[in-house]
Amino acid sequence: MKFKIVADAACDIPDAYKDKFDITIIPIEVRFGEELYPEGLETREFYKKVEQSDIIPKTSMPNAYKFENFLKDYANKDDVFVIAILISMELSPTKLQVQMAADNLGMKNIFIEESASATVGQGAIICELCKFIEKEQDIEKIKREFYRLRDSMRIFAVVDDLKYLRSSGRLSGASAVLGKMLNVKPIIAVQDGKILNIAKCMGTIKADNFIIDKMKNVDSNHPLYVVHSDTPENAERLKNKIKPLLSENQEIVESEIGYVVGSHVGPKCYGYGYFEKQ
Repeated sequence: MKFKIVADAACDIPDAYKDKFDITIIPIEVRFGEELYPEGLETREFYKKVEQSDIIPKTSMPNAYKFENFLKDYANKDDVFVIAILISMELSPTKLQVQMAADNLGMKNIFIEESASATVGQGAIICELCKFIEKEQDIEKIKREFYRLRDSMRIFAVVDDLKYLRSSGRLSGASAVLGKMLNVKPIIAVQDGKILNIAKCMGTIKADNFIIDKMKNVDSNHPLYVVHSDTPENAERLKNKIKPLLSENQEIVESEIGYVVGSHVGPKCYGYGYFEKQ
């Protein structure tokens, strides 16, 4: 049995993992004012446009047709089982669009579920599940592993400016009123599929220390995933601080926030995701 993994473009996965596990990413359209990009934008081009424009980009949920067009080649094949891992339902009802596409095709050989996350969290769950599938072919065991990974994922990040999250309506909590203040670094976390502003710190050093202190009970059987939006210097500094705190030989995987989540957190966001021991 072959397992085919598909996700929406809200997940951020290193290209090496996409290639190794043959992961298909369904694009999400992004708009800069009147400029519409139905297939999204390459990461470098996206952040260049953000830097050059005063317009906050907006994304739209991919419709059922996009997923149906992809799924039709796999529908009810005896030797293929499709696994769709999607952005949190608290952030986008994409899961419903995939379910609609599968229903339209009468498709039975598919498992559809939300990640209760996005960006590095969604991507890490997919990568670690792919590793599990290399060793395990029983679909019920694969589902149980997915839910274990989902329940144990933790994400913390430093945001440069909350205006992007505030504009998109993706930020939960009254602290969204915090604007861009000199040297104030808002801290966000993903909890129960929602993005929460949990603190604010003065300066990057205090912000680094705050999110590092949030690491608890790290499961050393999985890598720690560092992510950033067009700020590799912050990601590198964070990696250097975290590495001594991890188990010997525990890997740190770095990825970049793409255009989907980048539209909501803006540039210069950085943080990490890890799996907590259950």
